[in-house]
Amino acid sequence: MACKRRPVSNTTDFVDVVVVGAGLSGIAAGHYLQTLCASRSYTILESRSAIGGTWDLFRYPGVRSDSDMSTLGYSFRPWADNAMFASATTIRDYVAATAREEGIERHIRFGIRVTGADWDSQRARWCVSTLSSQGVTARIECRFVFFCSGYYDYESGYEPQWQGRDEFKGTIVHPQQWPASLDYTGKRVVVIGSGATAITLVPAMATRAAHVTMLQRSPSYIIALPAHDAIGAKLRQWLPPLAAHRMVRWKNIVGATLLFQFSRRWPEAMKRLISKGARRYLGADFDVARHLSPRYDPWDQRLCIAPDGDFFQAVRSGKADIVTGDIERFTPDGLKLASGEALDADVVVTATGLRLKMLGGAAITIDGAAVDASKSFVYRGTMYSGVPNLAVATGYTNASWTLKCELSARYVCRLLNEMQATGLDTCVPVHDDSLAASGPAIDLSSGYIQRAAATLPRQGDRTPWRMYQNYFLDLLTLKFARLRDGVLRLARGASR
Repeated sequence: MACKRRPVSNTTDFVDVVVVGAGLSGIAAGHYLQTLCASRSYTILESRSAIGGTWDLFRYPGVRSDSDMSTLGYSFRPWADNAMFASATTIRDYVAATAREEGIERHIRFGIRVTGADWDSQRARWCVSTLSSQGVTARIECRFVFFCSGYYDYESGYEPQWQGRDEFKGTIVHPQQWPASLDYTGKRVVVIGSGATAITLVPAMATRAAHVTMLQRSPSYIIALPAHDAIGAKLRQWLPPLAAHRMVRWKNIVGATLLFQFSRRWPEAMKRLISKGARRYLGADFDVARHLSPRYDPWDQRLCIAPDGDFFQAVRSGKADIVTGDIERFTPDGLKLASGEALDADVVVTATGLRLKMLGGAAITIDGAAVDASKSFVYRGTMYSGVPNLAVATGYTNASWTLKCELSARYVCRLLNEMQATGLDTCVPVHDDSLAASGPAIDLSSGYIQRAAATLPRQGDRTPWRMYQNYFLDLLTLKFARLRDGVLRLARGASR
């Protein structure tokens, strides 16, 4: 939902907290700042002209959540529908309505991109540099910066360079830049990729296209889940709305946690269950071993979700199929594979992944010295070592994004309240020389993570520098653990 833009000036404003991004996590941050830190002023800077973040950016056919809505939605604003998954439009409207009804919307400045932030140790303040959509630069001073901008590059997705691409006579489109005018009715479509985007696109496009082929270099794990929550529907019938919301939410948190833990502890058993589920939809003659059996273990990459098995149903009906192989080149009429097979196409969708951009691409400096995020360790999944008064909302890769972002927002409020109560100005996590890196902060083998691994902050070999991807552990540490843990240093004035 678009909102009126605020005027931009060259003057330097001041607020206590600058929140970067007005998506799911940015609106959650606004909620907690005004309910738990009511004495602190804040503003939300959003580079786009609308609320919603990722859910406003992506417009490809069928785009939807692949996390259940009782947990992707906010704990403080119940998702009342029995649908497990929701379209991007529905999610965007839900986030925008939350911002409007809670008065968060008036704190948002649209069309303002954060280009940098410099920490002044003597004054214990950040100077945040911004650029408006009209090209006007400005500065905002603040005590604390909270990045809720996610980690996707909104400018462009990832596309390999294929030979002969310019020879293709049809249309090539990346899902991140989906043109509203594209009509694929009655056309032959090839979707390159096998991740969550491809699994969403194939059944959605198959309803109108002549035929859709998912061309994959290697398979992904795909599991069918019910599109509607039957147990949740019963609970909503029997219980008052708030009680039902809490019961459904905890049911799904526990269910997702158990699924992940089972997958990591008994990967071979999980593989068999996933393969069995695919065969049940596709029949005994379908080559599950070739087309639906990845080389990695479940949750080394995210599982792909097919609500009510819609992807499998599209393949079983003959409206779609799966081809596994490497692309040799584009041809005027489609694609030629390394095997010699030719795929005719009118439209090629390159669902080949995303690019990562940490902190929205903003340049972070401390007293003028550049901060290299790849040299920092992530503290409690929320702050960076050596960087004062700055937090980052990063959701789960194995559960709903919002679960972790709400915990991070509440933790930031705990910090702000502690500093205000004790008359302190800075908080910065500091590790000793014995801390060893155990990998990037986002620990998946997915291509989009591996391509950016060298630029990501690291996680350490022990608490509180580990990213556990476990809601229950994070709940204990972010909500209840003591702030003064010997690692987080709170001080007055200079922090370094």
